[in-house]
Amino acid sequence: MIFLPGSSVPPGQTLVNAPSARHGPLMGGFRSVVAAALVSLVGAAPAWATLYPAPSGNADARAVLIYSALDESIARPLIHAFQKANPDLAVDYRELQTIEIYDRIIRETDAGGETADVAVSSAMDLQVKLANDGYAQAINPASAAALPRWAIWRNTAFALTFEPAAIVYNKAAFKDVPPPRTHAELTLFLKNAGNDFYGRIGTYDIERAGVGFLFLARDLEHYRDTWDLVRAMGAAGVKLYSNSSAILERVADGRFALGYNILGSYAAAWAETAPDLGIILPSDYTVVMSRIGLVPEAAGDPDLGERFLDFLMSEEGQRVMAREVRLPAIHPNVRGDDTIGAMQAALGAQLQPVPVSPGLLVYLDQVKRARLILRWNDALRGR
Repeated sequence: MIFLPGSSVPPGQTLVNAPSARHGPLMGGFRSVVAAALVSLVGAAPAWATLYPAPSGNADARAVLIYSALDESIARPLIHAFQKANPDLAVDYRELQTIEIYDRIIRETDAGGETADVAVSSAMDLQVKLANDGYAQAINPASAAALPRWAIWRNTAFALTFEPAAIVYNKAAFKDVPPPRTHAELTLFLKNAGNDFYGRIGTYDIERAGVGFLFLARDLEHYRDTWDLVRAMGAAGVKLYSNSSAILERVADGRFALGYNILGSYAAAWAETAPDLGIILPSDYTVVMSRIGLVPEAAGDPDLGERFLDFLMSEEGQRVMAREVRLPAIHPNVRGDDTIGAMQAALGAQLQPVPVSPGLLVYLDQVKRARLILRWNDALRGR
């Protein structure tokens, strides 16, 4: 399945540290609160722009402007496949942090200018908020008809992947005891874990990792003893990280015994070269997140944005997504291990996808978010 972060400049392309072409004044309210909080954590990351000329050789070809949180080096197979089907189009790919995508679309729109033709982000909540607040336009791409109903909201926000939350473990650490396969088993294991496991458990820091916060919120919906689990992690000396790669590296080399709520797509990539890394999709329930695509209301060329998004949701685009980008495909007609069909056949009703809906906005309320983080920290301390 997927990748580790990092990118290189492909031959014949231009990689520049460039801002978006259109800027507007920073607006206040909710967005400023979120932006200030997140930028303080990740810094003011540059917008890495890569231009893919039209394969037709037309120097005056239209270019689809893409804002995306996916590393350009990872997205490259999708762009090449899109241009193979659309040789008359160039691609201007802007690699951004998820909060930057959200913020730029709003301030460029509010300034009365144009913004990206299409935006793709793993921040499900921020993408849905853009759509909910009128910053995404309704479109009718033909490929969307095949997607599950929960994967589309008002024809403005579309799920593009199907990525489960996994338990990862070091096989050598569990040579004498079976690894936990449900949330209840994990809670019990952590409560009884001895010194051999103390300080060797890792999970996301929900204050710094949006996907960690998302997964905790879903745990609270599906597992009534979630706070017991968090207290057990705290008692076991859990280590918190803002990204999955730090946890996966430590589990793979044996420094950690177990990692909780790790994106299965990332874990599978590590497992390809780390034979001691085991992956479990919990058999009581498995939360599944998706990357979301939308066409902004102020897109400069919305028909190009819709064409790119339609390709991402098409069978061909989803095959490239699963086989080359190594992100699990959501299109039901795409076959193979990294697909919704394969996971549904193997896991059935235990899969609990996060619907693309306004329900994602609940914890963007700063008071509710702060309360949940406070309770998380209290539980880690055994309270």
